[in-house]
Amino acid sequence: MSKITEDVEKLVSPIVKELELELVDVEFLKEGRDWFLRVYIDNPEGNIDIEQCAQVSEKLSEELDRTDPIPQNYFLEVSSPGAERPLKKEEDFEKAVGQYVFIKTYEPINGMKEFEGHLLAYGPETAEIEIRIKTRTLQVEIAKEKIAFARLAINFSA
Repeated sequence: MSKITEDVEKLVSPIVKELELELVDVEFLKEGRDWFLRVYIDNPEGNIDIEQCAQVSEKLSEELDRTDPIPQNYFLEVSSPGAERPLKKEEDFEKAVGQYVFIKTYEPINGMKEFEGHLLAYGPETAEIEIRIKTRTLQVEIAKEKIAFARLAINFSA
């Protein structure tokens, strides 16, 4: 995580906590010539609304103006993580057990680096996912340190 995203996370965490929301992720990215600071929030019901995003945006904007942790110009966006919410924290994975997920690994496991299926278990060392390859259903155990990226996924075949 970059210093900027760490600093912003420290600024926004008390804001989301005060509003009884959850901080999902903070990104600071350059797209074309513009920089974007993106803050993804959610609520316990998983149905964040535009008013809640606006509240966080206003309060965070005030804090960013006060502390000025970002030297370049940027656009601030506060939004829902969407239906394909990233899984980053331990709690994210634990809540996702039983749900349909996408996991990408740093190195191949059984010749594959991308897995899409139901997350069966998530423990101290591994994640277990049930995937379907053509007509076969397989259970794959993935060491946590091999997970490069994970998110909830939409199952179009269900």
